[in-house]
Amino acid sequence: MKLKEFKVGQAGVVTGFRSADPAYRQKLLRMGLNRNADFTVVRKAPFGGPIEVEVKGSRVVLRSDEANVLEVDRK
Repeated sequence: MKLKEFKVGQAGVVTGFRSADPAYRQKLLRMGLNRNADFTVVRKAPFGGPIEVEVKGSRVVLRSDEANVLEVDRK
């Protein structure tokens, strides 16, 4: 499932990563988006823009290409 399919207020969990540049994956890991990390969608921009999520007590804004790298499931 893709992060863009979530609605504001929905909770989910990161299940993995699609193929991506290792440096890009490390960037996501440093932001707290590691496997089994719980998150909540806080805000979504219209027309496929950035998505703001809360993960581990911090809010992170992901561009659509960053969000597409994450494999997620609903909680």
